[in-house]
Amino acid sequence: MMGFRVTKNGWFDAFLNPFTELFSSSSGSFIIMLSSHLVLALLKHCLIWQAEVSFLGDLIHPNLVKLIGYSIEDDQRLLVYEFMPRGSLENHLFRRSLPLPWSIRMKIALGAAKGLAFLHEEAERPVIYRDFKTSNILLDAEYNAKLSDFGLAKDGPEGDKTHVSTRVMGTYGYAAPEYVMTGHLTSKSDVYSFGVVLLEMLTGRRSMDKNRPNGEHNLVEWARQHLGERRKFYRLIDPRLEGHFSIKGAQKAAQLAARCLSRDSKARPLMSEVVEVLKPLPSLKDMASSSYYFQTMQADRVGSSPNAKNGVRTQAGLLSRNGQHHPRSLSISNGSHASPYHHQVPQKSPKPNGKP
Repeated sequence: MMGFRVTKNGWFDAFLNPFTELFSSSSGSFIIMLSSHLVLALLKHCLIWQAEVSFLGDLIHPNLVKLIGYSIEDDQRLLVYEFMPRGSLENHLFRRSLPLPWSIRMKIALGAAKGLAFLHEEAERPVIYRDFKTSNILLDAEYNAKLSDFGLAKDGPEGDKTHVSTRVMGTYGYAAPEYVMTGHLTSKSDVYSFGVVLLEMLTGRRSMDKNRPNGEHNLVEWARQHLGERRKFYRLIDPRLEGHFSIKGAQKAAQLAARCLSRDSKARPLMSEVVEVLKPLPSLKDMASSSYYFQTMQADRVGSSPNAKNGVRTQAGLLSRNGQHHPRSLSISNGSHASPYHHQVPQKSPKPNGKP
């Protein structure tokens, strides 16, 4: 939540007396967010807090986080959200040792898309979210996605207006280029941000990562060269999945990301169209791990690495000294770095069963 910090679940007796009954009856299912105490930032935080209360107080949807309550006491501001036990998508994509399974990634993408579609096309007054990113997508016990942090949200244009003119705000790497350049905000700005997040889910890479090699710092610019070419397509997919993703689903998701990231904002799809494309993807079962073409592509990629000439065993199989590849398993057969997907390693990937 921008400008706020998450505190541990617990009691603040002196501060929460007006809400004691509410907190007692909710069985601990809440998150407390308190504003910063910096006086210079107080006005900014107050405006963000007011936006949160205004939007979340009016907007009700299964893919938006619920605002349970709020409080004002002197210069203190407090919001109470429903408790989201799985935390943020950001944590699962970038901070967990086990990769998030493909079907769950697509389920999360679909839920987040439904949330944006509601804001843009179904709410009584259209809303532009303006800060769509992985850290603002929260997950319940079943990995259902809910949008949080409405501090930067804006009412959409009304009447004959085509955009909202506003000071550029948001997160670098997610903001649409035309919005950054002009300050003209439209629902298609959110669609671009969705495309960035979808790329992050496909690749397992952050939108901006200075630790990557030159030419790969910006995810969108690096990915554009791969999105439209079939032989380069597999280079996009998170290698930690080790082929455990749907070929058709990944192709459709990549094509959708390319549309969302179009430099021409008018060419980007509506979020309702995005929802329709994503609906079948979580249930597709054509795993790439059983595809000879994918195995060959993996072997070709490994064959270009320095280890190939030494006959090193890799995820794509054993590469001989003469450069020929022998695709076998997509997992390392032994060792402490074996794949969580390999049948010989009893590690468990996250399951949408309510249990961590």
